[in-house]
Amino acid sequence: MANALHLESIRIVIAAAHTVVRAGIKYIFASHGHLIIVGEASATGEALSLAARTGPDIVLLDPDSDRLPLHTIGELNEAGASRLLVLTASTEARMHYRAFELGAVGVVRKDQPAETLVQAVERVHAGEIWLERGKTAELLVGLRRRDPDAARILSLTKREREVIALVGLGLKNPAIGERLFISEGTVRNHLTSILGKLELSDRFELAVYAFRHGLVEPETRRSFQPGSAWSGRSSRAVAERG
Repeated sequence: MANALHLESIRIVIAAAHTVVRAGIKYIFASHGHLIIVGEASATGEALSLAARTGPDIVLLDPDSDRLPLHTIGELNEAGASRLLVLTASTEARMHYRAFELGAVGVVRKDQPAETLVQAVERVHAGEIWLERGKTAELLVGLRRRDPDAARILSLTKREREVIALVGLGLKNPAIGERLFISEGTVRNHLTSILGKLELSDRFELAVYAFRHGLVEPETRRSFQPGSAWSGRSSRAVAERG
């Protein structure tokens, strides 16, 4: 899997107020040909405009400045920006909690090795959450107190997110198994785990939840609109086990 990740191009916007930080990131990425920087921003407005214009896979944001404060994450997220990875000098758990609450999918500390940043970009691009090892449990506990939905979503595995995306497309278990090269029984096991983690009852509730919380791809979100084939189905039909 690692080789596949290294072969796949990842388009990145760097949003950092300080020139030396942007230069350092570019230097790190220069030896990794699949990491393509499509633009740089030094302030919130510039980051929003650049993300909208270039449509990057990842926005790498340094919020350690008044020109790009932490709430920029929320603004980028609301504007439909791609996956948001935070690079910060802060070691405060509260700041990391807030970053995830606002829509970030990963946090990397600036005192980590350069290769850690590269790995974080690759993992986030692959659909995973990136968090310093040992901090995950602490973050989940904090998020459960402040934002139960964020904690539940963070607990999902990459495979579970893939299953959710295919449920969002309206696929039944056999088709999901074919897409992911897993057995129908394994699909059922994943769905049982997903419904338990998200505290949902059936596939229809899962599809609605996924749409509302951005767990489906943009093209799927467009198809899941009032008046679409999805909304015309009964909950009983959508809840079929396949």
